[in-house]
Amino acid sequence: MRIVRLPGIHHDSNIVLAVGKLGTILVDSGTSWYQALQIERILGIVEDNKLDRILLTSRRYPCSGASSHISQHFDNCPVHANTNAMQSLAQGDFFTTWSNRFDSDMPPIEVLPLEGGEIFALGDGQISCISLPGHSNDSMAYYVEDKNLLISGLILPRADRPARWDLPTGCLPDLVASLKKIKQLKLETIIPFQGPAIKGKKHVLEVLNRHIEFFQSCINNDGLPPKSWPRPAQTALWLTPVSPWPLLEREEI
Repeated sequence: MRIVRLPGIHHDSNIVLAVGKLGTILVDSGTSWYQALQIERILGIVEDNKLDRILLTSRRYPCSGASSHISQHFDNCPVHANTNAMQSLAQGDFFTTWSNRFDSDMPPIEVLPLEGGEIFALGDGQISCISLPGHSNDSMAYYVEDKNLLISGLILPRADRPARWDLPTGCLPDLVASLKKIKQLKLETIIPFQGPAIKGKKHVLEVLNRHIEFFQSCINNDGLPPKSWPRPAQTALWLTPVSPWPLLEREEI
């Protein structure tokens, strides 16, 4: 099985293709801004021009906005998301998807439910679904066991960017619990919401510990980030440390 990360464009999440002997799965879609381009990028990877299903890590617009368009192009392939996201996505809710902050409509999409624990087999590998609430109550991640790799979604926006918990359905203690759950997997690779993959068990552990320690300090600070940190931009789904955290990963051009 091949895992191919297509880097996020502008506000878009990374989108990830899992290409196996028995099918192809797309994780996340990006916003609707670049949906036609995303289809061209996918077709450049998928040899038989077939996509079996789309898995969403979150209802948030940068992860899900293009899912309806991409699904329609690929013979209305099913789209899956956490049960807590189903109503928001079906209604095209601009508040909980956060599309209003991007001055955009959220294209409605009917999705099939995920609870966590589901497995999608691709012949020469499989994808396991993990519920990881914290940034939102519908946050999902997808684990590729044979590569010891996790597609994390917004629980880990980037190595140097901690997630926000002050958006609709966010929960700070859940963030800590979910990151500790990830830590137990002893991963070799994490593909975050945006940016290049975080690679190497030692480096992955360092990144996870940094995020966990930060969130625990926020719990001890009445659930608030440091006052010195800048207020997030209206489209930002992460916080920006006032003293930059290490970022070893660089996007290849």
